[in-house]
Amino acid sequence: MGTAFAGIVRTPLTSVFMIFEITCDYTIIVPLMISNLIAYFISYKLQRQPIYEALAYQDGVHLPTAHSRSQAERIQVRQAMRSAPAVLSPELQIAEALLQIKEGTFNAWPVVDAEGLWGMIRNTELEQAAADGVSNQKVSEILREDPPSGDPTIEELPHVHPDRSLSLALERMGATGLNVLPVVSRANVRQLIGIIVLDDVLHAYGVAKPSSSTEQSE
Repeated sequence: MGTAFAGIVRTPLTSVFMIFEITCDYTIIVPLMISNLIAYFISYKLQRQPIYEALAYQDGVHLPTAHSRSQAERIQVRQAMRSAPAVLSPELQIAEALLQIKEGTFNAWPVVDAEGLWGMIRNTELEQAAADGVSNQKVSEILREDPPSGDPTIEELPHVHPDRSLSLALERMGATGLNVLPVVSRANVRQLIGIIVLDDVLHAYGVAKPSSSTEQSE
């Protein structure tokens, strides 16, 4: 039974512990280990893919391989980042900020002054402030983050460094709900180097966003 389990499931040590727990017989451990290894190598030669991986593949579950994970980790933020097309000053009035980002496709924008990066302000925050009738207020008055001081944590200032992987950028976009993140220097978290955009990350992974003409034809 242990040998069959090791050959089918490809877990030779698991079957050793299972059989020992059932029998409590030390004398079977060595022959069981030998038979398990033989069954493991024979089954591996006949079929490289373990049974549970094959069943998952049939169900449409495609687990990442060690090679694909290492390839994904090699793609760094610096390979997909771009320069910030526009930044907002904390002294800018909300009405002016809305005009400045009107044609943009991002759902948040970096707020930067001479001191460096303050944080990211969402379009919804600016629009809500305008709807509340405070369009004459400054961006700094509704910005969640504090003015530049100390070294903020990732919760206080969502960001990525240029040498981090794109998978980390995706995780932080998902955690913050932003489709754009500031790329900052490791030496100074307030120094804005550029931005990383969700569409660029998907393009780097080979998942390009379909054009409008393609969507209409479908």
